[in-house]
Amino acid sequence: MSPSFVFDPPSDEEVELSEREEEEEDEEEPEEVESGSGSETEEEEGHKEARVSKKKTQSPWDFAKYTESVAEEHARRSTTSVDEKISKALQQRSTPLVAELDHSSESEPDEQVFVVGIILGMEEGSEDYRPDEEEEEEGNDGDSKSFFAPSDGASFHADSFLQLNLSRPLLRACEALGYAKPTPIQAACIPLALSGRDICGSAITGSGKTAAFALPTLERLLFRPKRMRAIRVLILTPTRELAVQVHSMIEKLAQFTDIRCCLVVGGLSTKVQEAALRTMPDIVVATPGRMIDHLRNAMSVDLDDLAVLILDEADRLLELGFSAEIQELVRMCPKKRQTMLFSATMTEEVDELIKLSLSKPLRLSADPSTKRPATLTEEVVRIRRMREVNQEAVLLAMCSKTFASKVIIFSGTKQAAHRLKIIFGLSGLKAAELHGNLTQAQRLEALEQFRKQQVDFLVATDVAARGLDIIGVQTVINFACPRDLTSYVHRVGRTARAGREGYAVTFVTDNDRSLLKAIAKRAGSKLKSRIVAEQSILRWSHIIEQMEDQINEVLQEEREERVLRKAEMEATKAENMIAHREEIFSRPKRTWFVTEKEKKLAAKAAKASSSIEKNKSSGKEVISAEQAEDLKMKEKRKREREKNLPRKKRRKLEAAREMLEDEEQDGEQVEDKRMNKKEKGGMSLVDLAYRRAKAVKAVKKALDSGKIVKKSQKKPSNAPRKTPSRTEEMRDLFQTDMKDKKPKRRGVGGGKKSKSSFKSKSRYKRK
Repeated sequence: MSPSFVFDPPSDEEVELSEREEEEEDEEEPEEVESGSGSETEEEEGHKEARVSKKKTQSPWDFAKYTESVAEEHARRSTTSVDEKISKALQQRSTPLVAELDHSSESEPDEQVFVVGIILGMEEGSEDYRPDEEEEEEGNDGDSKSFFAPSDGASFHADSFLQLNLSRPLLRACEALGYAKPTPIQAACIPLALSGRDICGSAITGSGKTAAFALPTLERLLFRPKRMRAIRVLILTPTRELAVQVHSMIEKLAQFTDIRCCLVVGGLSTKVQEAALRTMPDIVVATPGRMIDHLRNAMSVDLDDLAVLILDEADRLLELGFSAEIQELVRMCPKKRQTMLFSATMTEEVDELIKLSLSKPLRLSADPSTKRPATLTEEVVRIRRMREVNQEAVLLAMCSKTFASKVIIFSGTKQAAHRLKIIFGLSGLKAAELHGNLTQAQRLEALEQFRKQQVDFLVATDVAARGLDIIGVQTVINFACPRDLTSYVHRVGRTARAGREGYAVTFVTDNDRSLLKAIAKRAGSKLKSRIVAEQSILRWSHIIEQMEDQINEVLQEEREERVLRKAEMEATKAENMIAHREEIFSRPKRTWFVTEKEKKLAAKAAKASSSIEKNKSSGKEVISAEQAEDLKMKEKRKREREKNLPRKKRRKLEAAREMLEDEEQDGEQVEDKRMNKKEKGGMSLVDLAYRRAKAVKAVKKALDSGKIVKKSQKKPSNAPRKTPSRTEEMRDLFQTDMKDKKPKRRGVGGGKKSKSSFKSKSRYKRK
């Protein structure tokens, strides 16, 4: 693929300050060696290790610098944080929770040892959790191989970054970040990307896909024409946090170059982003919605000189409903460009996007045989029926004893994540939350606190399931079971990255067992069953019951603050409209690619169409999307009510439901038999009456034409029968004789013409 800009001579310019710093470090190091004692070889090896570890401490992620601090945000909004509300509730508590726990542990010392032994002794008493039915894995080789260019020359092995033909500034950045040896996807992707080829890359989570596309892009930008400023690289990500992470990574890799990078995501200041885009940065890392907003409404912002388009986590982009936005951005980009698409999983939608946006791409699949890392230990905690209420107690029992630090907990909803955050805070455990109900500053601060290990637990929704590479995550707990295999793979991919060990624990209810069996079967893994002590669960459930009032107080205080904040915003808006009316109405009206209303309508239409297709295939009655949603919610509430019933009542309900189903089946069989009898026994009364009327009409017509003679009906009458005279008999006989002979006389000359006869033939015969 030919690049869309002319190459300048190579530029290995580096920042002078960094060179001086390096020289100072090199000067300081011999002094440290001289001051040491012992053998020279041991000292040299020790200093080498110290130097490497010193450079590894430089982290590629820095989330704090992108927004204002959360304290400033709360001061501006006149609100308080959740941690302040939790600390206030803890101060009002009469007896501290830690004292209660210590008291309970002292009263039962033997049981505590037994509990810890059960929880921690997975090596001795662990059980293999295997699916009951083992089926062969279905191969999904539905790719059209003719579309992809052959990638026979691609090598997935390289001993160092020096072999990949990278410039000195990038090699220095890799060394500063502690990157010694390229991963397989990096070794395969970097040389091909430097040649300008379109690439479709797929690899397991934690394999270094960000550096795989960032390093060749930066290498190409070192040769850009510097006199012409333009946006040359656009990187699209599905979530804001992943965009921030990619931007931070690129800035660290480009720290010894003059390449400029800009972040364009939702939740941050639009004006600041517009000003940054007008300066024409070399690289733009963006989410699709905000990028289209700037291209439509910001002045002098375009993608006319774009050379490289990168789609990171493409399957997630399409899952979140960005397909229309992606197609619009692809349409705005020039056709002569390099396109790179990266994803941990390949779906049908991703294949369609590949065919739309890439031209003769190379497909690179690093380590395609393994779905997850080999260093990952997977476990299951089974939540029995009638014990779903104690799920939070099971989680706290595990987090207080076994998994005490560097843990990511995935919940199903935003409300559940927020509730867990409050419960952890009231229990004395340091936790942060990450979900869509938070502001961007709060989300980034939560990531920064977890990265710096200021908190031990990060309670998150699926927002944190993609791309986030937080070093040192030891455990991932699926508090809510994932929807499918793809979600499970991405969630547990937050741990056991880059060869490190990690644990993945999944909570499984009776409703999720079939899903988990499918996950275990398709992933080809053996899940171990973890048993949590009953005493610990009961103690924590009792503590959570005591905390319910305080949880409700915190939630009520938040609701009140939200209402006050909304009222203040409305009042401020009204004041601004009165004070700056002319200025506001003089601005050009902003246009949107898709409004929120249109998004909701499109989602409803998609749901309705999917339900119609399902009903058509099953032969059921077609209903609207709203009715289907209501029925679904009613069924869900009904199931939840039934779960809390005693066993006898639940069995009675199940028996009654089975009887109803049997009666419905019997009714259907009776109806089928009745229809069969109708078909065998004869026709309906309407058909019979119609046929009789038709027969009577035919008989009457035949009588009128004289084809049949009506038989005289014998009437029992005493009246004398009149005998016809001889003249009348002869007249009737003559008339019938003439009727029979008349057609024979006409048949010679002027009868009915046959269909095959010509008009001219009859005309000649007349003459």
